[in-house]
Amino acid sequence: MKRYECLKAIAPLIKDELFVTTAGGATAEWNGVRPSDGNIQVKTLGLCSSIGLGIALSLPRRKVFVFDGDGALWMNLGSLATIGLHQPKNLIHICWDNKQYESSGGEPTVATAGKIDFAGVARNAGIQSARSVATIDELKDAFTHALSHDGPHFICATIEAGRAEAPPLRYDELENKYRFVRYIEETEGINILRVPMPASYQLK
Repeated sequence: MKRYECLKAIAPLIKDELFVTTAGGATAEWNGVRPSDGNIQVKTLGLCSSIGLGIALSLPRRKVFVFDGDGALWMNLGSLATIGLHQPKNLIHICWDNKQYESSGGEPTVATAGKIDFAGVARNAGIQSARSVATIDELKDAFTHALSHDGPHFICATIEAGRAEAPPLRYDELENKYRFVRYIEETEGINILRVPMPASYQLK
């Protein structure tokens, strides 16, 4: 199955969840399917699982999705153990596994191009809801289960290599970060970056 087809299949199931996407094709494709200021791209390979965990722990009433890649997850495999330790009920971690470093030339990943089972690693790290999927129907079933049950959840989706023709983001990662933070401020009614007006400036 192709990642873009998977994204189009799960997009109708989404409401106001937050999305942390890894460097690579998943970011452009997801923003093409579901543009939102609730999507944040992570340019540093491997960090989206850790950033997603931090957001999930900070906003426990909000579902947080991580769109990871097999190469990226291999670079930060310890994040699965940290997620298993903290048990965030609202975190749904999906790894798009094409068995290669597609963004840097298509070299095979040492991990899933070999014998490593990411879902098995996640399960043994304490993420009980961990499974592998290879068809769109299996993905939709796992996705629906994750939306309706407490997590953490981990889904490893085996996909074909290749990217869809999706338009790139119209802004860079810095603007994306501020859009994302302001989106959380507005939808959660909290103050993250806004500096309170000094008392001497306030009208009395």
